[in-house]
Amino acid sequence: MRLWSLHPKYLDAKGLTACWRESLLAKAVLSNKKKGYKFHPQLNRFISHPKPLAAINQYLVALYEEALNRGYLFDKKKIGRVKIKTEIKVTSGQIHFELSHLKNKLWKRDRKKYIELKEIDIPELHPLFRLIKGDIEDWEKV
Repeated sequence: MRLWSLHPKYLDAKGLTACWRESLLAKAVLSNKKKGYKFHPQLNRFISHPKPLAAINQYLVALYEEALNRGYLFDKKKIGRVKIKTEIKVTSGQIHFELSHLKNKLWKRDRKKYIELKEIDIPELHPLFRLIKGDIEDWEKV
């Protein structure tokens, strides 16, 4: 499971659709509708959020909007209501790690997307996240 802190515009088609599926799985886990993945490290930042479902719904909104921009048909009904705008802090070290990780993936599976991303050092974040200084997050599997 990979719930990217990077803006979804950087993801290739496979990455965006996988992130959508995995985010819906995360929502099911956070809603106690699914038992598996309950202790997955990627969920920690949502679980520790005061309103985990609001946070994951807001996360899904940005994925949906990116999919819409690309002409993909994601089901908006799966998102649920987003009553409040919220944010989750993410460290600069985590962003650097994710950017490097994504570039490695894109090098293997989507060279065109890789070329778009290769010169980016400071990427735009997913709208849910706010950047703070720090190392790679404790929950990240390096």
